Amino acid sequence: MVLNDRLGAVEDRIARACLRAGRRREEVTLIAVTKVFPASAIREAYGLGLRDFGENYVQEFTAKAPELGSCGQARFHLIGHLQSNKARKAAELFATIQTVDSARLAGRLNESGRSLDVMIEVKLTEEENKSGARPAELPALIEALEGCRNLRLLGLMTMPPWSDDPEASRLYFRRLRELAGRHRLGSLSMGMSHDLEAAIEEGSTHVRVGTALFGPRRKA
Repeated sequence: MVLNDRLGAVEDRIARACLRAGRRREEVTLIAVTKVFPASAIREAYGLGLRDFGENYVQEFTAKAPELGSCGQARFHLIGHLQSNKARKAAELFATIQTVDSARLAGRLNESGRSLDVMIEVKLTEEENKSGARPAELPALIEALEGCRNLRLLGLMTMPPWSDDPEASRLYFRRLRELAGRHRLGSLSMGMSHDLEAAIEEGSTHVRVGTALFGPRRKA
């Protein structure tokens, strides 16, 4: 299946989920996750009308960025864990950092002097390999972000535990939505190729889709 066909299938899934949830399609941003895929894949997707792209690694995207001059209206989101020592470079490359998880990282991004949209990554599981701020840490982190004049806090993101059953993610999506409501934040980045329907039904505003668009990832 070619990318154009895969995109059509994903758009159909999003539209159906929005219909079931009583939402407008315009309320959900499709982020094409291009981790491991070459710059040519981004250019092809851009040519098909996609404008939001997600990358996991600063170093990987640093190599791709020079080949994307023809994608002038693209918006790049960092959706992978960000170390503080790479914050300045990330600020140069990305329009949105979805994985802010500490006041220290927020400060480093703010010091870059660039205006950035940010989200707080929230850890809702006990998995050691997951990053993010704990729910109890949100008030202090939100306060720290409000003091960063170059950062605009959009909302929250999370990564549920992997499961073959997309319904297993719903509880985590619902929990994130409740946290966002409690803190009066409007955006929710949650849902991927296998569970985007549940995410949209629970209020996701940004779904991060890689495999359903580009096929299985090749190993780096």
